[in-house]
Amino acid sequence: MNDDIYHKVAGVLDTLPNGFPATENGVEIKLLKKVFTPEQAALFCEMRLTFETAEEVAKRTGCPTEGLMEKLVSMAKAGQLFMVKLGETRYFKMLPWVFGIYEFQGARMDREFAELSDEYESTFGRQFFSMRPQLMQVLPVAEEIADGENVLPYEKVSSLIEAGQSFLVNDCICKKRQGLLGQPCDRPVQVCLTVAPIPGVFDNSPRGRVISRSEAYDLLKRTEAEGLVHLTSNVQHGSFYICNCCKCCCGVLEAVNRLGIPAEDVVNAHYYAEIDPDACIGCGICSDERCQVAAIEEGEGVHRIIRERCIGCGLCIGTCPAGAIRLLHKEGDTLVPPPMTEDAWFDERGKRRGVDFSAYK
Repeated sequence: MNDDIYHKVAGVLDTLPNGFPATENGVEIKLLKKVFTPEQAALFCEMRLTFETAEEVAKRTGCPTEGLMEKLVSMAKAGQLFMVKLGETRYFKMLPWVFGIYEFQGARMDREFAELSDEYESTFGRQFFSMRPQLMQVLPVAEEIADGENVLPYEKVSSLIEAGQSFLVNDCICKKRQGLLGQPCDRPVQVCLTVAPIPGVFDNSPRGRVISRSEAYDLLKRTEAEGLVHLTSNVQHGSFYICNCCKCCCGVLEAVNRLGIPAEDVVNAHYYAEIDPDACIGCGICSDERCQVAAIEEGEGVHRIIRERCIGCGLCIGTCPAGAIRLLHKEGDTLVPPPMTEDAWFDERGKRRGVDFSAYK
């Protein structure tokens, strides 16, 4: 098979701010072959990061109108494009590799895909997490934020839920991958939440399970009990998902744990934890059972937070039998507000990477 079209897709994806670095053995091309047919790959290269109707795509690109809608819908169902339906009109846009195409490949994730993804993760992760702004920000456990704290809306997990009108929960693609690799997670798998500001958006979704707002809150409570970190997109407005992540499967947290990339480069955290050494009884629950990034170490009979590793998730606080841990808001230069919107994130990231992705805006 001629691989030219797959190298073209790889080039397009690497031109996007998120990136898609090449490897010496071409594992990324093998991944793309699992995701796209040659025809789908060619059409993907014609798309943009902004929503368009099928008619607008046809007019801009010169693609034949006949059958285009069906092709775009099919690609959206296959997780190659993002689609929203408003009334009777469908809108489509290109997806980066992460967060995007990869996360929507649950139906395609088999042992081969899992092995290829695992092999590619090191190369991808080292490029992806070497540049800011970070892909995700941490949303701490709401109950662990001190009363009277002036919390900004984008720092509150409840803000996303309250702004939503439709909710969809999916299996975690990272947990599915690790299970296929023989390393199954002992925590719940169906934990990835998508939120939309319009009622009924997910009613005919080909993937996931539609839930109510109250069920979304219940999901957050269950994941907190299981010690999963709430992560969402690193923007102030327009976040549409909440990932609930563990150290053994999550590609983002693995960047800290397995690749050794500094936590502050991997995720944007607005808080950090602090242990009162006079109150700590040295039980180790915080370090052994709750922390997902090895940010707590044992000292002389007590534990302490490794500040540069702490991501401020708050999971260690509620289970401390001595009440020795508290969550503190970052201040000064250590506090970095997220970009305002996804477009602003793209612009800042693209500038830092030195890529011109204007053709795909």
